[in-house]
Amino acid sequence: MATTGQGAHGPLTGVRVVELAGIGPGPFAAMLLADLGADVVRVDRPGGSVIGIEPAFDLTNRNKRSVVVDLKAEGGAGQVLDLVERADVLIEGYRPGVAERLGVGPGACLERNPRLVYGRMTGWGQDGPLADRAGHDIGYIALTGTLSMIGRSGEPPTVPANLVGDYAGGSLYLAVGVLAALQHARTPGGTGQVVDAAIVDGAAHLATMIHGMLAAGSWQDRRGANLLDGGCPFYGSYETSDGGYMAVGALEPRFYEEFTALLGLGDEAPDRNDLGRWEELRTLVADRFSTRTRAEWTEVFEGTDACVAPVLSLREAPRHPHLTARSTYVDHSGLTQPAPAPRFSATPVSVRTAPALPGADTESVAADWDLPGLLTTGKEATG
Repeated sequence: MATTGQGAHGPLTGVRVVELAGIGPGPFAAMLLADLGADVVRVDRPGGSVIGIEPAFDLTNRNKRSVVVDLKAEGGAGQVLDLVERADVLIEGYRPGVAERLGVGPGACLERNPRLVYGRMTGWGQDGPLADRAGHDIGYIALTGTLSMIGRSGEPPTVPANLVGDYAGGSLYLAVGVLAALQHARTPGGTGQVVDAAIVDGAAHLATMIHGMLAAGSWQDRRGANLLDGGCPFYGSYETSDGGYMAVGALEPRFYEEFTALLGLGDEAPDRNDLGRWEELRTLVADRFSTRTRAEWTEVFEGTDACVAPVLSLREAPRHPHLTARSTYVDHSGLTQPAPAPRFSATPVSVRTAPALPGADTESVAADWDLPGLLTTGKEATG
């Protein structure tokens, strides 16, 4: 694992972002922009962390700076609007209407800065019957049909942590939307605008290819019965003799032939195109994998095109030789963490700073953004 320093900043160097403190997909989207070089100032609330862990371990706040502003206090909204006047982007993740009630909604912000990109991160969106309802990742992906695809046939859907909804359907779409709107704002005659990033929209959009396959009749509307959802015996995971797992993705015929040869199935295996014998094939594959340990099977498939890989844990992954060679994980401030992605040839990115502690950067932000009034907010660094 590489150890990063205070070197290059990335392609968004010079872009200023104001992030109103929240949890989950909003902070992650802001981290993406910070990783790419943007100067992200997180406006924390009095009282410290909003997610219940020590701020020093909240990696989604890396590469950012923090000031503390009480938006409910007199003058609080004005301090945020002063930041907005000097910013290119604002990100907030409140329920619809909350930012407006606090005095920092799109109307107030765009009046102060007409070229501002105002990014809004919610689960249900800014309108619709559920817009004002509370929610979490699992509910958003449930409603869009995405959750229904994940898991084994005949069993309850498998919860994919909060990666599919919050981060894939939420953060990534907000980041793309913000960058697209920023491009528009910077064109001649361009203006700022509001980006409404709803997790339900993004999670639905992620399944675009599947909807096409469904319409064409090549995807069944039930989990565990399709080529890519674990229904296929040569696209799934299998337990080894030591309780580990191997992931198999031998879809193409030539990769499948190499897979079955290395697995030692030989002529025993039924025709892979006979869907009626898939369970028989699955049993044969499972029985073979159960005869050796994960390490032994890893050695068998190492360096081949059989499309088989060991299923590594979060702690094991950073030590894999390929990920080590690519510095996919880095060590910074004593924390092992995924490196910024993607990579750039001319404007490399890096982990530059540890997670921002609430209020720790008031003086530097006040100086860099020419806002001496921020110093009246005081400091509230913790962790």
